[in-house]
Amino acid sequence: MASGKQGQNEAKTRPVSQITLVDWILVLIMVGLIALTAAPLLNALALSFSSNMAAIQPGIHLWPKEWSTVGYRIAWRKLEFWRPFFNSLLVTTVGSFLHMLAGSMAAYTMLHRDFPLRRTVVGLMFFSMTVPGEAIMVPLYMVNKQLGLLNTYTSLIIAGMVSGFTILLLFNYFRSVPGSLMEAARLDGAGDFLIFTKVFLPVSKPGLAAVGLFQIVGRWNQFREPLLYITDSAKITIQIALRQIAVLDTATSGTDIVLANTRMATVMIGVSILVFIFPFVQKHFVQGIVLGATKE
Repeated sequence: MASGKQGQNEAKTRPVSQITLVDWILVLIMVGLIALTAAPLLNALALSFSSNMAAIQPGIHLWPKEWSTVGYRIAWRKLEFWRPFFNSLLVTTVGSFLHMLAGSMAAYTMLHRDFPLRRTVVGLMFFSMTVPGEAIMVPLYMVNKQLGLLNTYTSLIIAGMVSGFTILLLFNYFRSVPGSLMEAARLDGAGDFLIFTKVFLPVSKPGLAAVGLFQIVGRWNQFREPLLYITDSAKITIQIALRQIAVLDTATSGTDIVLANTRMATVMIGVSILVFIFPFVQKHFVQGIVLGATKE
């Protein structure tokens, strides 16, 4: 054991002179991949803060040549990008909360030993995960039409509100909670609602954070459902607005050209929520995915 620990310590403190050519090649490859990934984002950020004259200059910009926020002002006010932004914010917030609530309640219900046909239900959940969304687009559209949900936020919120993946992930995570906690709570007279809210939810924050991040990213980037269900321009979401701006040649007046700085400003507004949220949940996200996938 001592020799094994000593070998690990030596590997961690290996001097630079012992780094092989393969290590340097791997480092260069990693740096190249990071640069390829970061360059488009830096270019978009630099263009979004550039003036109109700087935005029409050809080439890749990694830093604003003439600092200006005119692109954001045009996007937010003239193109009314604030409307789809808040539409997406509403749909993402409410939809993610309801998804996490429904998934966690279903996972808690499956913990009970007297849950009927558990294997059958789990099998159906796995089967639902194999069906692509494109295969059920027409049936979902017909259901929403018959229920009168077209051109409503409700159609976007209830889309994907229940997921077999979420239920199974939280179910595996809930199984890691010691059964003694549930038994102690029942001895104290707590019912299922109190056990669920006071015992399982507080100790399952990493799993909920993982599910929440999946939902926030998925709903914020939602494109197929708004394209199918929403035709009212006042209720479109941010991804539909980005598509419209991407193919737009002129602004609302018909004379003002939508320059690259305005287009890139809408892109940066579109990714702002995800960039802001991810640093706060990344630690819990990784932990929740690992535990939820490996618990027996």
